[in-house]
Amino acid sequence: MATEDHVEQPAGEQPEQEGVRRRDFLNIAAVSFAGVGGVIAILPLVNQMNPSADVLALSSIEVDLANIEPGQAVKTIWRKQPLFIRNLTADEITEANAVDVSGLRDPQTLAERTADGHENWLITLAVCTHLGCVPLGAGQGENKGEYGGYFCPCHGSHYDTAARIRKGPAPTNLVVPEYEFTSDTTVTIG
Repeated sequence: MATEDHVEQPAGEQPEQEGVRRRDFLNIAAVSFAGVGGVIAILPLVNQMNPSADVLALSSIEVDLANIEPGQAVKTIWRKQPLFIRNLTADEITEANAVDVSGLRDPQTLAERTADGHENWLITLAVCTHLGCVPLGAGQGENKGEYGGYFCPCHGSHYDTAARIRKGPAPTNLVVPEYEFTSDTTVTIG
């Protein structure tokens, strides 16, 4: 008689099987479902931090400079922020280049703040770097401060003709945004 190694299982228990059991599959499926649900729940929260459609539409603007005379400045809006575009005169360029930048709080030359071949065009954000106020000086007859550039009356920051901080609490110069001249009289900002 042949002996068999047959072991009987108690009632209600099933033999162990190799590989994935039903319980393992259910655990994997439940965790996967919860993970996908978590991502779907977080997606709107992350998406709301993206720029709005109106800001994206204004991410770059094209400005015609033909009507801005030497010595004149205009204010415009870019990305919901005011922007100064100034056509510097030869005297203002000479005055700005004569400043010893080593003595400035934020040392930058005029050449570093303007585009090559277009040194007479100074384009800066019209936002004081102290507390975000809008300085004066980009219009005719406005108080331009002690250095003939821009003046923030809120806290007394004075900027020169190259929009460099010269006096007052502002920590840095007015910000120069990215821009590119597409022709001699047209600039694309942004």
